Amino acid sequence: MAPPGQLLPLARSLLPLSAPPFVSGRRRRLPTLVLGRALPPPTWLPHGRLSPAHPLPFAPPRRLSRPPPPATSLPGASPGGGAEAQAVLAEFVTSERVKVAAMLGLALALCNADRVVMSVAIVPLSQAYGWTPSFAGVVQSSFLWGYLVSPIIGGALVDYYGGKRVMAYGVALWSLATFLSPWAAARSLWLFLSTRVLLGMAEGVALPSMNNMVLRWFPRTERSSAVGIAMAGFQLGNTIGLLLSPIIMSRAGIFGPFVIFGLFGFLWVLVWISAISGTPGENAQISAHELDYITRGQKLVKTQSGGERLRKVPPFSKLLSKCPTWALISANAMHSWGYFVILSWMPVYFKTIYHVNLREAAWFSALPWVMMAVLGYVAGVVSDRLIQNGTSITLTRKIMQTIGFVGPGVALLGLNAAKSPVIASAWLTIAVGLKSFGHSGMSNTAGTFAAILGTVGAGFFVDRMGSFRGFLILTSLLYFSSTLFWDIFATGERVDFDGTG
Repeated sequence: MAPPGQLLPLARSLLPLSAPPFVSGRRRRLPTLVLGRALPPPTWLPHGRLSPAHPLPFAPPRRLSRPPPPATSLPGASPGGGAEAQAVLAEFVTSERVKVAAMLGLALALCNADRVVMSVAIVPLSQAYGWTPSFAGVVQSSFLWGYLVSPIIGGALVDYYGGKRVMAYGVALWSLATFLSPWAAARSLWLFLSTRVLLGMAEGVALPSMNNMVLRWFPRTERSSAVGIAMAGFQLGNTIGLLLSPIIMSRAGIFGPFVIFGLFGFLWVLVWISAISGTPGENAQISAHELDYITRGQKLVKTQSGGERLRKVPPFSKLLSKCPTWALISANAMHSWGYFVILSWMPVYFKTIYHVNLREAAWFSALPWVMMAVLGYVAGVVSDRLIQNGTSITLTRKIMQTIGFVGPGVALLGLNAAKSPVIASAWLTIAVGLKSFGHSGMSNTAGTFAAILGTVGAGFFVDRMGSFRGFLILTSLLYFSSTLFWDIFATGERVDFDGTG
């Protein structure tokens, strides 16, 4: 969806009131432009007299009952043609709100890059310190210990202090934890684990802060695009971390990526504090038309929702008494299980199963996340189109979730049977790409518990069984089971928590 753009100043759409309609005995038409479009000229009567429909030749156009919409809409859709469309696009790209979205995308890219460094570093660290696969799983899951409750705390902090301040403190803290990891590892294992817990706690505020900034900076018509830009950075951060970490390690040692990514985080905080404001009204660089457009869009949202009565959140016991609630919990838990198992263990998997070097293992593990960033956008478009074409919300969600779970389940079985790292990477790309169709947005705590269980469980499984293959089959079966439960009990309609059904 292309964004709206700049308003045409009304003053430029009218001729000066001092310009007479007749010069040297010749009648001259007075065009009236309203909202950037020329209306038909008035009907002139003989002897220079106006028709009753236009008694005043110099009267300004009547004020409209509603504010004029933005002069820019979908690129290429305006009557002005290609040149006007290019001007619209240029205005949007250079707007202050796009800078906010870009900085949010960079923050989320750093968030995942700092997180995924351990997925690569765990291989040489295990060799250096003699860690077993089960203990390596504990080390990898330590991030999730801090992440378990921090999104809830982050949401409360964002409501009180605003997204700009909370995001700045969050990035500063998780960059500090990343930067101090080499120092902590040289002193004690518990100190090293503490930096990982701090990393998880700080990164938990990223998504609540992003949502808050999008709500403050973007009108309703552009929020999906803004979230898309930010979340593209979130997924590409995995690719950045996996690709760059082995290269940096080969030149700066095992802890080189921790230091460099930490420094980049500090640089981001400096730019964020100096160049981004918490609200559009606080920004000294924003143009008047952009501020007016954002403000009007937010007022329209308040007007539309102001008459609706807020429903009370039902008691927790009633929430858990409904099968659709458990369908959401199951889907989110399975999504997190698969996501973090793949993110945490795939570099180890490629190195262990196919005996490739660390850089090759990271490359094979990184490619799928590019596919997830692309297909995540495609999934959103497909879902919107299904609903627009008359498909019910319930059926749409079931279709998308089925693709997002059955697809990875089948692909993991293909990964398990692959005989070469190239074929295995292709199956992994299919698995991760199709996962983007099954993103769900509830029960984050249950999802984090499942992520911890999956990350630690993979290590213990490999320790006991000596191979990843059995764990991949288990994960595939869990995908199929969760799909069946979702398709039976999930709904896109409002659940009656007051009834007995």
